[in-house]
Amino acid sequence: MRGATHAKWAVCAVSVALAATACGGGGSDDGAGIVRSSWGDPQNPIEPANTNEVQGGKVLDMLFRGLKRYDPKTGEAQDMVAEKIATTDQQNFTVTLKDGWTFSNGEKVTAKSFVDAWNYGAHIDSKQNNSPFFANIEGYEDVHPESGNAKAKTMSGLVVKDAKTFTVKLNEKFSSWPETLGYQAFSPLPESFFKDHEAWLEKPVGNGPYTVDSYTKGASMKLRAWDAYKGPDKAKNGGVDLVVYTDNNTAYTDLLAGNLDLVDDVPAKQLKNVKADLADRYINQPALIIQTVVFPMYDPRWGKPGMEKVRTGLSKAINRDEITKQIFEETRTPATDWTSPALHEKGGYKAGLCGDACEYDPEQAKKLIEEGGGLPGGKVQLTSNVDTGSHREWMDAVCNSINNALGKGSVCTVNPVGTFADFKNQQSNFKMTGPFRSGWQADYPLIQNFLQPLYATGGSSNYGKFENKDFDRLVREANQESDQAAAVAKFQDAEKILADQMPAIPLWYQNGSAGYSELVSGVQLNQFSVPVYDQIKVD
Repeated sequence: MRGATHAKWAVCAVSVALAATACGGGGSDDGAGIVRSSWGDPQNPIEPANTNEVQGGKVLDMLFRGLKRYDPKTGEAQDMVAEKIATTDQQNFTVTLKDGWTFSNGEKVTAKSFVDAWNYGAHIDSKQNNSPFFANIEGYEDVHPESGNAKAKTMSGLVVKDAKTFTVKLNEKFSSWPETLGYQAFSPLPESFFKDHEAWLEKPVGNGPYTVDSYTKGASMKLRAWDAYKGPDKAKNGGVDLVVYTDNNTAYTDLLAGNLDLVDDVPAKQLKNVKADLADRYINQPALIIQTVVFPMYDPRWGKPGMEKVRTGLSKAINRDEITKQIFEETRTPATDWTSPALHEKGGYKAGLCGDACEYDPEQAKKLIEEGGGLPGGKVQLTSNVDTGSHREWMDAVCNSINNALGKGSVCTVNPVGTFADFKNQQSNFKMTGPFRSGWQADYPLIQNFLQPLYATGGSSNYGKFENKDFDRLVREANQESDQAAAVAKFQDAEKILADQMPAIPLWYQNGSAGYSELVSGVQLNQFSVPVYDQIKVD
């Protein structure tokens, strides 16, 4: 394909990043080629209920298959391990599993595999980042109380009926709940996870098309195709070597040099040349991703009454049109709400819900900030990791825009954090003292996922700790609506509260972008901008 050669199996080009992976994309024992892809170290060890960031999510997507999986092209939630999920009242569900599914260690995937995994993920003692995703299930408050110790070991709403069947009772109606079950937090777990947890974390065992061969933190993770996998999406390659880079410009250079097969985040500095460099091997498509700047509402300097004017003023000081054109070369679109156009109108996207709060207006920006009492200490510092995503470039541009709009010199500065893992630790431990980057890649293609986890009280990714009773009420009512149009309308009403309070500034909708070598084919990104690794062929 495309003039592909097999030179990479003969010679290893010099690359520090690939030192730990030998020739990277060579052959495997069965002759199938290995895909070499850029990657960043995940925040935590790989664990379905504890991984809520992109890099770890890529691995989970290869290791696990849940009740449902989102179609890579349409985003539709399709049955995978589930034979059917039935309900008559939108609150009580009966889940029936398909025959034949096993984990890579030979254990059968049963109803108990799901129920045990969900109870573990929900329990407060497990300390899992994704525990709020189980909060809809009856009995969650007993295993994960707001304070104090758990009153129960398991949730009363989960009951195993037989090896293939379990029932779920939610604490209130949630009509679209089955559509959320393609998210990786709902993956099943084998008994080995519970018998020797530490050993499992060293080498995770799942039921997906790949197994973990090895992982060296800071260097690479090697995954290999599981020959006994019985799912419909069996790997078309021998495996994937995920190679850690702390600078995606270096990853792009290695791609061009033949040291890498896939880069799934083309850096901003390379966008002007990427079409000339890669031609039809460059992918640029809409994705379920939005970039925002979040305020630490737990810091009284930013969360006290009246500061909504300051937060809105900063939003109006950002020239989104100019930044997206000058830096991102048509791979970003200025945001006018808190979701994504990739949802389409039926899914909940509606342009303009941010109103004039997202429109560039230097005079209004200055006026609002003055009316709100001014910037805390007269300064604003934006924090982000700078190892991936071209974040330093756009954050510098945002600060330049704010400084130009306010006309007060360098009131805005950038606080760079060296690695994504360090940044996530500061974020998830609520250590931020000023606004910080928050890129959101949807877990599933529903408007609910862009709003509830990020802005509802206690949401799993509500890292700014925004709290608003009216917002929570609207989200809860939307979840209970059996009519999709009515549910979407209430979610959009909740967005209007975000426009009024501005706990997070919408910056732009992000396309999925990727580049790949002449040595691979069948490369595609799903709606979440994650490579569909199992469909890539090494030519």
